[in-house]
Amino acid sequence: MESELVLHNGDCHCKKVRWKVQAPTSVIAWKFNCFDCSMRGNTYFTVPRQRFELLGDSVQFITTYTFGTHTAKHTFYKFCGISSFYTPWSNLDGIGLTLICLDLGTFSHVEIQIFDGKNSKN
Repeated sequence: MESELVLHNGDCHCKKVRWKVQAPTSVIAWKFNCFDCSMRGNTYFTVPRQRFELLGDSVQFITTYTFGTHTAKHTFYKFCGISSFYTPWSNLDGIGLTLICLDLGTFSHVEIQIFDGKNSKN
């Protein structure tokens, strides 16, 4: 399902944290049912970390939450609390991008698949 890479823009609810990412126009996004993701309603897709860039002074507004094995790094924003990206336990060299936090007008196709994180070994 790989397609051409384009620039996508993302942000949090209050727009204090902004970022851009080079990613395909067609992606598979994953909806997890684990406790944390289901509480947040998280549906995301992952890109290599080097394609992701925080913009402006965004870094000063973020903080990180970990739990369990402390492998995943759940990044969120001190002001509005939105987590628009994080480091997934399944891909430490990648960034998981919360689908709804992106400008969806730059995508040609998004397929959503379900991942059973609740019954996963991690």
